[in-house]
Amino acid sequence: MIALWIVLAVVVLVTILVSSVALSRRASRRGPESAAPPPSAPTATPPPAPPRRATPPPAPPRRAAPPVPAPPQPETGEPPPPAVAPTAEAPPPSPTVAVPDDGAGAEVVAPADLRDRMGKTRGVFSGYLRALRGRGSVDGQTWDDLEEALLRADVGVATTTALLEDLRQRVRSGELRGPDAVVAALRAALRASLEVAGGVDLRFEEGVTNVWLFVGVNGVGKTTTIGKIARRQVAQGRTLLLAAGDTFRAAAAEQLGIWAQRADVGLVRGAEGSDPSAVVFDAVQRASARGQELVLADTAGRLHTKVNLVEELKKIRRVADRPPGRVTEVLLVLDATTGQNGLTQARQFLDAVGVTGVVLTKLDGTAKGGIVVAIQREFGLPVKLVGIGEGPDDLVAFDADRFVDALFE
Repeated sequence: MIALWIVLAVVVLVTILVSSVALSRRASRRGPESAAPPPSAPTATPPPAPPRRATPPPAPPRRAAPPVPAPPQPETGEPPPPAVAPTAEAPPPSPTVAVPDDGAGAEVVAPADLRDRMGKTRGVFSGYLRALRGRGSVDGQTWDDLEEALLRADVGVATTTALLEDLRQRVRSGELRGPDAVVAALRAALRASLEVAGGVDLRFEEGVTNVWLFVGVNGVGKTTTIGKIARRQVAQGRTLLLAAGDTFRAAAAEQLGIWAQRADVGLVRGAEGSDPSAVVFDAVQRASARGQELVLADTAGRLHTKVNLVEELKKIRRVADRPPGRVTEVLLVLDATTGQNGLTQARQFLDAVGVTGVVLTKLDGTAKGGIVVAIQREFGLPVKLVGIGEGPDDLVAFDADRFVDALFE
C-alpha cells in the first residue's frame, strides 16, 4: 500500500515537471512580439486655452468740424493776409483796420458806429412806433403812446410836452394827416432840436496854449474821457500835457498817469490835497515852455455840492485863462445812465464855470439816450462827444443825423 502511494506521488511530480517544460518552450517560440505591451504612462493633458476677449466694434469716424469762415477784412490797398482758422482755445479775431506802420506794426480795433451801439434806446421807440403806424388814424391813444415813448427814453417832461403840443396843433390844422405823417414830423422835430450854434467840433486856437477843463461829479468817467481824448489829439498830431487837477480823490492822479502812459504824453501832478489851481497853472507854464499846444486838465468831482469847492473851480478857470494859457473848452462830463439827474448837474456847473459842451458817457448801456435832446433843447449846450463802449477808441463825435436815425430805424 505504501508502495502504491509512492508510485502515485512520483507520477504526479513527473506530470508537473513535463507540463512546466512544455509551457517554457511554447513561450520562447512566441517571442517578444506576442508579449503584452507594458502599460503606457499617462500623457499630460494641456490646460484649456483662456477664452478670447470679444473685440469691440470699431468706433465710427469723427466728423470733421466745418471750417470757420475768416472775419471780413476792410478793403485796403494791399491784399488781406490769409485767414487762419481759429482753434478751440482761441476765439476768432475781431475785425481790425490797418493803421500806418510806425515801426511796431500796430493795429487798432475798428471803432463802433453810434447807431450800432444805441440798441437799448432804439428798443424803447421801436415798439411804440410799430403800434402807431398800424393804426388807421390819429387818436388819443396815439398821443399817449408817443408821450410814453419819449418819457421812457428820458427826453424829459418839458421837452416832451413842447414837442407833442406842436404836433397836435399841426394835426388840428390839417397839416398832418395820418400816423405816418405824425411820425415823420416827430423825427424832423427831434432833429431840429439837436441843432445848436457852434457845432460839435472841439474849439482849438492856434498860437496859444489851449486849456480844456473837464468838470463833472465823481463816477461819470471824467478821467477816462480825458485819456481817450488825449489819444485822439495825439493821433491828430497835436502835442499836449495832462494836468491832474483832482487832488481830492485818492488815486485820481495815478489813474490819469496810466492814461498819460498809454497816450505817451506828459503829466503834471501835485501832492494829495494840494491846491488844484496851482497844479493847472504849473501845467500851463510847462506846456508853453515846451511849445506844447494843449493842456487837458482834470478837476475834482462833487463841486456842485459844496460852496467852497465851487469857488475853487472858478479859481482854476481864472488861473488857467491867464497868458500864455487860454481856456477854449469847458467840457461837462455826464453819465447817460443817470438821465434827468444830469440836467441838475448841468445847471449848477453852468453857473459855476460856464460850460461850453457836454461829453455824454455810457450811451451804449442805457435806454435813456433821449437825455441828449433834453440837454441841447433846455440849455443850448452841444453834446460834442459820446461814449459808446469801453474801448480806448469808443469815444466818438456826436452825429445828430445818425442819432435820430438810430431812434426811428
